[in-house]
Amino acid sequence: MRIAVLSDTHGRLWFIDDMIRKMGAVDGIIHLGDYVGDAEKIRKYTGKEVISVRGNCDFSTTIPTERVVEFNNVKLFITHGHNYGVKHGYNRLVHKARELGVKWVLYGHTHVPEIYQQDGVTLINPGSPVYPRGMNKYTIAILEFGGTRLIPYIMET
Repeated sequence: MRIAVLSDTHGRLWFIDDMIRKMGAVDGIIHLGDYVGDAEKIRKYTGKEVISVRGNCDFSTTIPTERVVEFNNVKLFITHGHNYGVKHGYNRLVHKARELGVKWVLYGHTHVPEIYQQDGVTLINPGSPVYPRGMNKYTIAILEFGGTRLIPYIMET
């Protein structure tokens, strides 16, 4: 099973054709907020299920700000990250993951792609396919599930 993860699309979906071609076959997509309305457009365009959470730039929506999802018996905590101060460190996010009994966290907000481990928790930020920060390129993350294993990686779009 393969899941694409993206965040911080901010209403700019000009990248979608290249993203779909480069990511290859996926079974679903996770959108981590900041223009969560883009998730519905991506679902219609790709025909794939899109799971989403609301970010700090998403207003007047019933979409939750965080949730726990499971694929192949692997639980993931997904959030945009702004409520956990991810621009200033990961301690609060790691604490929440441990409180939930989750070893994998997907978050956005910083626009900086990263796969990082702290205190037995793996944090994955796909970056942004439209507004990268720093010297980073346009990116998404891919999660490959094999049995109960998860292999994450960052992909340029």
